[in-house]
Amino acid sequence: MVKTKWRLFATILVAFAMVAAACGGGDDDGAATTQADAGGNAGTEAPAASEGDVLKVAFVHVGPVADKGWSWAHDQGAQFLKSALGDAVEITTLESIPEGSDAQRVFEDLAAAGNGLIFGTSFGYMDPMLAAAENFPDTVFMHATGFKVSDNMGNYFGAAEEARYLSGMAAGAATETNLIGYVAAFPIPEVLRGINAFTLGAQEVNPDVEVQVVWTSTWFDPPKEGTAAQSMLDAGADVIAMHQDSAAPGQAAEAAGATWVGYNTDMSEFAPTAWLTAATWDWGPLYVETANQVIDGTWEPGFIYGNMADGMVALAPFGDAVDQATRDLILEREAQIKDGSFSVLPDPIVDQDGTSRELGDIFTMDFFVQGVIGSPEG
Repeated sequence: MVKTKWRLFATILVAFAMVAAACGGGDDDGAATTQADAGGNAGTEAPAASEGDVLKVAFVHVGPVADKGWSWAHDQGAQFLKSALGDAVEITTLESIPEGSDAQRVFEDLAAAGNGLIFGTSFGYMDPMLAAAENFPDTVFMHATGFKVSDNMGNYFGAAEEARYLSGMAAGAATETNLIGYVAAFPIPEVLRGINAFTLGAQEVNPDVEVQVVWTSTWFDPPKEGTAAQSMLDAGADVIAMHQDSAAPGQAAEAAGATWVGYNTDMSEFAPTAWLTAATWDWGPLYVETANQVIDGTWEPGFIYGNMADGMVALAPFGDAVDQATRDLILEREAQIKDGSFSVLPDPIVDQDGTSRELGDIFTMDFFVQGVIGSPEG
């Protein structure tokens, strides 16, 4: 069994469980929302698989696994799971499944087909998965990036904002116009806190930096992402960052002679001259640990939040456009993030209007920090 230490937020989970309960949880059929114990788990164990059984594990992705971005990173985790557990698991992968009500049918079909562990890897799968979990109480469901849990549904994500801050430092040092363009999918808390951390990192090395945000309302649409990037390049941005799943923003930056901060994976091959770095993911150890827990009957629902210290989140290799002095500064800050001596989101924090405010719950963040141009409402 792979041993990985994850940061568990019990108090956050309690609050999230209350939200889920308000959305219809609480029946006695195994899908009722529960509060966390002191370890961040909800206290209900999954039934153990019979000795010799093969655990069928399904992954549902919002984009194509060939995107070399978000879905690809999760698929790499699934392949790591298969390589670690071999014939003990059988993997099914569904890609480009739209978020929304139709996703519930997909989850229920997978459960009915005997998949004992189902991962849904996009925010918009949260409520459909919660409903499916209620209808299939003997199946373990795991949802990425959300906040609702039940007796047989857990939630997992990681502190991408840590690596976002560091990538912002690279961007802040690279810009000459002091305008960075940020192509972003949807105005949800994970995206907002990533933009905020990125902006604060850029401002650490260049206080004059501004970050212009353009919303695309899609996770994966290369033409739309490229057009959004181009609009900011035309407005004077000379660095492009992104919370998107394709390399199109980077390719637009490369064509314009600008630089680029990616996301999810090392995408440097698509725009090698423009490449600076990126916040990246390693899902494999979590997938192995979760599958082992389901197999031996020790899985418990909860909210898992990995970070740079445990390896779920990392910073991609630097491109040639990042000078040595900037690399050294970033690596020094990275060490401080990992040892807990530096927080990428300060408390109090200065918002977009210049008002000092309490940081509050980062998992419900709904504002931009000072220096961000654009609306946090989309």
